Amino acid sequence: MNGLTLGLILPFLGSVAGSACVFLMKGEMPLRLQKLLTGFAAGVMVAASVWSLLIPSMDMSGQEGFMSVLPALVGFLLGMAFLLILDVLVPHEHLDGKGSEGPKSRLSHTSKLVFAVTLHNIPEGMAVGVALAAALEHNAYIPMAGALALSLGIAIQNFPEGAIVSMPLRADGNSRARSFIIGSLSGIVEPIAAVITMMLAAFVLPVLPYLLAFAAGAMIYVVVEELIPETQEGLHSNMGTIGFALGFALMMVLDVVLG
Repeated sequence: MNGLTLGLILPFLGSVAGSACVFLMKGEMPLRLQKLLTGFAAGVMVAASVWSLLIPSMDMSGQEGFMSVLPALVGFLLGMAFLLILDVLVPHEHLDGKGSEGPKSRLSHTSKLVFAVTLHNIPEGMAVGVALAAALEHNAYIPMAGALALSLGIAIQNFPEGAIVSMPLRADGNSRARSFIIGSLSGIVEPIAAVITMMLAAFVLPVLPYLLAFAAGAMIYVVVEELIPETQEGLHSNMGTIGFALGFALMMVLDVVLG
């Protein structure tokens, strides 16, 4: 299996493996563990945004002074705005179950939960896709090993995310098989988003630094808008903080050592 194929499927496999936890655990996931895993996912996404996306975006600009940071600045803000628009336009329901967001609809709780996870996974898929595109076209800035490190980091954080999706679905009365399938399919958007992003980067190569920062902005939006608040509400917020530190440290090491 070549690096490109591996990079594309790793994140999805992480979701599948995490969703399989529904066969191993009974009842709802303990709150401490859920907050730890949510914080871990947030830490991975922040570290990946900085080391794998924003820094290469600035390095790739080939400019000095303010112009060196302009593509990263513009792309980052556009990525934040893109997720904000999706957050407003797409009906979804977060994992904490505190009501729906977006326009009113008659969609089921399960459907809205899947839409929420899809919103999480779009920027992650874009990040993997743009990193792989950069590795193919500008490997001096992002080597294939670095792109695979990002893909592995996303896969690792998708493991707890898959579990956090499938376990509540099981608790809501769905069968283990149905919960596993829905949890697994929630990650299929990532390779799709990755392929679309790679195609866009291939046709419009000069926008690559902007796309790197765009993916970073989209991921940071998810972290600030959803993941961090979920870890800090109610009891055991310290577990979310510990999880964030572990995820950030792991992704930082993966990117520096493998990249």
